Amino acid sequence: MADWRTHSLVHQQLQDVVLTQQQQIRRFGQTIKQREVESVSREEFDVVVKELENERLEHAKTKALLFKESEKLQFALGEIEILMKQLDREKKAFENALGSIKNKALKESTKNDKLKSKCNEIEHQMEKQDDILSRKEGQIEELYQLLAKQKDTLKQQVADFEIQKQQDAYIARVLKEKKRKPTQTLGERANSMQSPETGIELGSLAQ
Repeated sequence: MADWRTHSLVHQQLQDVVLTQQQQIRRFGQTIKQREVESVSREEFDVVVKELENERLEHAKTKALLFKESEKLQFALGEIEILMKQLDREKKAFENALGSIKNKALKESTKNDKLKSKCNEIEHQMEKQDDILSRKEGQIEELYQLLAKQKDTLKQQVADFEIQKQQDAYIARVLKEKKRKPTQTLGERANSMQSPETGIELGSLAQ
């Protein structure tokens, strides 16, 4: 970039020099024509012609230098154009890559949000299931206690039934014996009515 600015500055300066020289050549030409009209001396004429030739020679040198500098300037401008195109390609590639990264990051962020929402939903569902399980466990514990009570009650009922069954069997046996021994006294019957299984005097129950 600095070389291009240098070439541009030199080119501008050479253009100014060429313009100045052209103006001087025109002035010398006008001077020669004017002096020819005024019939100047040969010496003055030769001096003016010599000056004109020198100016033309310098002008040619300056013009050649200007052409050379113009070539350098064009070359520098060509390199700048190439660099600008390369920079533009790199810029577009960077923008595309950046856009791709942003899209990927957005997709990942959306995916993470969905996963987070799903995890929260699963946690909420697990909490609900934990509450249901806790209630079920409480109900099961209550059923266990109820079954234990029913089992105890049933055992007591079975025991009472067995006792009642034994008593009924004994009474039936005593009554049967009573029919066979009608002359037995009341005291003897009371003594004989004592249950050998339970030790309960049936005579006292009859009173």
